[in-house]
Amino acid sequence: MSEDEKNPAREVITDYAQAHFRYFRTVDGTVYAQRNGHPVARPIRSQGTTGSHRQELMVGLFRDGLGVFNGTALKEALDLIEALALTEDVQPVHIRVAPGFDGATWLDLGRDDGRSVRIHPTGWNITVPDPREVCWRRTQLTGELPLPVKDTNGKGIDLLMRLCNFSDARAESLALAWLVGCLGPDVPVPAPFLTGPQGAGKSTAGKMLVRIIEGMSGDLRRAPKDEENLITAVAAGWVTGLDNLSHLGPDLSDLMCCIVTGAENIKRALFTDGDVVRARYRRPMLLTGIDVGVIRPDLAERLLPLRLERPRVRRTEAELWAEFARDLPVILGSVLDLAVTVRATQADIPTDLRMADFAHLCAQLDAARSLGALDAYRASLDDLNDDVIEGDLLAQTILKRAVDIEPGTDVRMTSAEWLHGLTQLYTGEGEFRPLPKGWPTTGKVLSDRLKRLQPVLAARGVLVDWGRTRTARYIEMARPAPPVDAQQQAF
Repeated sequence: MSEDEKNPAREVITDYAQAHFRYFRTVDGTVYAQRNGHPVARPIRSQGTTGSHRQELMVGLFRDGLGVFNGTALKEALDLIEALALTEDVQPVHIRVAPGFDGATWLDLGRDDGRSVRIHPTGWNITVPDPREVCWRRTQLTGELPLPVKDTNGKGIDLLMRLCNFSDARAESLALAWLVGCLGPDVPVPAPFLTGPQGAGKSTAGKMLVRIIEGMSGDLRRAPKDEENLITAVAAGWVTGLDNLSHLGPDLSDLMCCIVTGAENIKRALFTDGDVVRARYRRPMLLTGIDVGVIRPDLAERLLPLRLERPRVRRTEAELWAEFARDLPVILGSVLDLAVTVRATQADIPTDLRMADFAHLCAQLDAARSLGALDAYRASLDDLNDDVIEGDLLAQTILKRAVDIEPGTDVRMTSAEWLHGLTQLYTGEGEFRPLPKGWPTTGKVLSDRLKRLQPVLAARGVLVDWGRTRTARYIEMARPAPPVDAQQQAF
């Protein structure tokens, strides 16, 4: 063969790559490579330990007898492929759970053969998804799930509840609702907070719930010390479990609110001056701990307290986890059966709860199985409101002041007047006790605190609103009039 007939190495690599891989880009411009007929996609610039596209390209060229190419040729070929892919259609990539066509959702089993679970209101089945319907993104946190068992008749639910030490049926129904919610890519679900005395098996139960979705390699971890590390961990997996929490500071509390309901983080791209990297995240979370102290009101609306009790009979870790690994295919199959049943069930959407999507899921679960999940969810929120009030002296003082407000009437004052009155009420008890740390120092600070406490106070029958006259702004507190009995209305 003459020198003129030889193809440069970069052209050989490019032709091979375009023949064996599909290239596309995501909305943020990242280019991914997907082997023909396989749903797993890898960013072409990744150098990760889970296997990069550069590595699979080199292996493919070698095994197909095309030789070994140097780094320069590979770089030039990938540069050209990346430039060509920027003109292709935009398609998202997903970790573990993804939306599909015709109202279906998908669960990645983390298997090398690409087999996944398609969940639809008409049933679920195991198959390899069309690469143009679902593109899986895998990381080191993507564990392998066993093939779920079909037609379990709910046996897996009983097996799971025998392994966990939930204190009552209310906690069990909320745990099931959360597991079903984790299989939905678009439904924000509150974070279960597993509490109970020492030795109740909170960490063990938390690991089991996480591993139903993430596989046996899923685990709980300590809360990172900074926001960036937590966001990195959240973005690399689906369910994030934080173990043995003892304190929730304001920054961590606000970040958890964002993770549960969804937010976006932007930072400067490495080795650039103006480019940025966007990280969008909305993930299910799970927390364990005995007591985390004061819970902020906005986080309380996004938590799902599940209480556990100490088991009467202790078992070894080896025995417990061997039984769980053996039962996991049946447990996963039962959860999938329940998810199908719930999605095929019609129910009214509760309009009085903040996380209406999860409340609707609880209502569907009740309509399908009569588990009392919605009532349990309301009761759990009521318990959390009590926790918030017990940990906030300002909220306690406001409720004491509200007793003097006649039902059906309101009181309007400026924020400074409210602050003066509440401070007098607090310090006037006893012998002029000192103000606690964190007590509002200005009317503006009081107004901001009231905005956080507004949902909690409303749940206790105290309505707070803001307005202004021509001369000043005011804060209004009111107690709604009790409902008039229907028989009294008749007279």
